[in-house]
Amino acid sequence: MKEFLQQCDVCQRFKIDYMQLAGLLQPLPIPAQIWTDVSMEFIKGLPSSNGYIVIMVVVDRLTKYAHFVTLKHPFSVVIVAKIFVANVVRLHGIPTSIVSDQNKVFISASWRTLFQL
Repeated sequence: MKEFLQQCDVCQRFKIDYMQLAGLLQPLPIPAQIWTDVSMEFIKGLPSSNGYIVIMVVVDRLTKYAHFVTLKHPFSVVIVAKIFVANVVRLHGIPTSIVSDQNKVFISASWRTLFQL
């Protein structure tokens, strides 16, 4: 086994010795106004309720007030953006920053383009 691992190119490239150490965690700045800085994530793996099995959670980072929106799986960037606008932007305006769990919806080009506009 030791000989195999020494010969394996992938194993050698991704050894802990050669990987860059992660930096120290940096705290996020405290927001100055409500609903200017929000965090978003999805809660998945829930039992089905009328076909809804995902909850999108949007939390104001200053007040910790939250919106919980149910979604059916599969969902797309367009669906999430429409729901976000209808449930958060309509009530509170467009946030200046969004902290997410790096879900594929949040890191897509469509999502970034939406918020650049």
